[in-house]
Amino acid sequence: MKAVLKQIRISPKKANLVAGIIRLKSVEEALEMLQYMPKKAARILYKLLASAQANAVENFQKKADNLTIESIIVTAGPTYKRGQSRSRGRVFKILKRTSHITINLKEKDQVIPEVQEEKKEEKAPVKKVAVKKAPAKKPAAKKTTTKKTTKSEK
Repeated sequence: MKAVLKQIRISPKKANLVAGIIRLKSVEEALEMLQYMPKKAARILYKLLASAQANAVENFQKKADNLTIESIIVTAGPTYKRGQSRSRGRVFKILKRTSHITINLKEKDQVIPEVQEEKKEEKAPVKKVAVKKAPAKKPAAKKTTTKKTTKSEK
């Protein structure tokens, strides 16, 4: 259950900021968050997420309130290169970036509480370990140093 939007005229960096906020949330919660975000990417992702939800309901007969976002992938599309005139006849390059956005949905995991049998652990008897005392260390012998003679002392 997915929806794909290709070559949308928004920078992948800006789109990925908004996508990161709604990643792994339920579809209803994500739509509500996107509705009130003041970003261009939020409007784009809102429409794409609504499309993915409609695909799941119509094509796969899933319940809309039982869907979560499995993954949102934002990749770079082709870059349009434009020029801006500058002084002395020069032209500066303007890069208009595009994005490809893919949203995958999945059903919420139904948590079924399983009755686990209590396993009786047999405890091995604790053996007492005799503590061996290490022999006392003898102090190290003092090293004798001889005084070196210099030329001036001779």
